[in-house]
This record gives sequence, structure tokens and C-alpha cells, in this order.
Amino acid sequence: MDNRNCLVANDWFCWDYVTSRSQELTDATVQHVWITAVSVLIGLLVSVPLALLARRGRHWAAPVLGLTTLLYTVPSLAMFSLLLPFFGLSAALVVTGLVLYSLTILVRNVMAGLAAVPEEVREAARGMGYGPGRLLWQVELPLALPALLAGVRIATVSTVALTTVGSIVGKGGLGNLIAPAVNSSFKAQVLTASVLCVLLALAADLLLLGVQRLLTPWTRADRAPRKAAAPDVPVSVPAEGA
Repeated sequence: MDNRNCLVANDWFCWDYVTSRSQELTDATVQHVWITAVSVLIGLLVSVPLALLARRGRHWAAPVLGLTTLLYTVPSLAMFSLLLPFFGLSAALVVTGLVLYSLTILVRNVMAGLAAVPEEVREAARGMGYGPGRLLWQVELPLALPALLAGVRIATVSTVALTTVGSIVGKGGLGNLIAPAVNSSFKAQVLTASVLCVLLALAADLLLLGVQRLLTPWTRADRAPRKAAAPDVPVSVPAEGA
């Protein structure tokens, strides 16, 4: 393929587009990463108190889980339209919508992580004089990290995809390139921006996986002894009279 003519020919693969629009692609990618990171971070900060409230009992769990699930079922266009009178055409509109979508994943994972903490560990901590706050921050949340970080990974990948919808208000990161390119059938721009979006999701997931393995070394501590253990060797017993 001749790179000098691929833009004129409207080819799907066009390196000339990448080089000529590098700044535009960079700006869209930076905005995409910023919106995603802020949305997931705020979603995590909101989900922890909600999960703590929900675990107080069924009379709290039902409304919290029901509301977060209901929010996730609202179509993105309808969600942004409902938030428009409060935030206008701004990045805050997109971030707020993405935060609301992330809650159904994060709240459930925080609750699952806290529920997985052994009761004997809590009792031992209380016996050592740990109060509710110290028990939560120094015992329960650290032990809940595997489930919590798994939820963060899922929420992040989901948010990377949903951020593109923010293009309807001009705050969609790479979606700002995808939407007009689809309307104008600009193939190189559609493919390049879409590939970058997929790569962002993969990179974010791998990065968070590394963080998860770094912060939760005990989750793989029991694997090493199994690998090092010698296999069982059957013992041959001579027959009677041999």
C-alpha cells in the first residue's frame, strides 16, 4: 500500500494518517485516560462507604444494591441527558455518569471482599484491642484487596469503553474521533481510534493486574510449595512367599 495515497483512497490502514494527526490522537488519548482514571477513582471512593452501609443488614443492602443495579441499566444517552441540567456540556457530566455506572461493579466487589474476611481474624483483632475503625482499615480492607482490585479492573475496562459515549458532549476522548469518522466514513480514523481504545483497555487491565499481584502476595504464596513438593511415589510391597 502506498502511504502517500492511502488518505485519498480512504484505506483502513493508513500510517500517513497516524503521522499527520499524531497530536490530535495524543490529545484524545490523554483526555480518554484522564476521564477514565478520575471516574474510577471517584467511583471507588463512593463505593466503599456504600458497601459498608450495605453490609449493616438487609434493610440497607437491598436499597443500595437495587439502586446501583438500576443505575447501570439506564442507557448512556439517557443518563447523560438526565445529568445535563445539572452539569451542562462539561467533562463533569461525563465523569458523573461514568461514576454512577461503576458503582454496581465496585460496591458488589467491596462487599464480597469484606464478606470473605474470616470471622476468626476479626475476633482475634478485637481481642487485641482493635476498634471498629482500626479493624476496618488495618485488617478487613487489606484482606479484601483481591476482590476489591478485581472489581477495579472490571470497572476500569468497562469505563474505557463507556468514555467514548462522552463524544456527544465533546468530552469522549477517542470517541471524539470515532463518532465523526463513522458519520463521514473516514476509515483510517475509525480504525486507528478504535485500536487505541482497545490498547488502552488492555494496558489498564495489565497495569492493575500488576498492582494487584504486588499488593496481594499472599494470594499466590501457597502455590510455590505445591510446585516444589515431590510427587507421591508408590511403594512396591513384595508378595507373600516371594
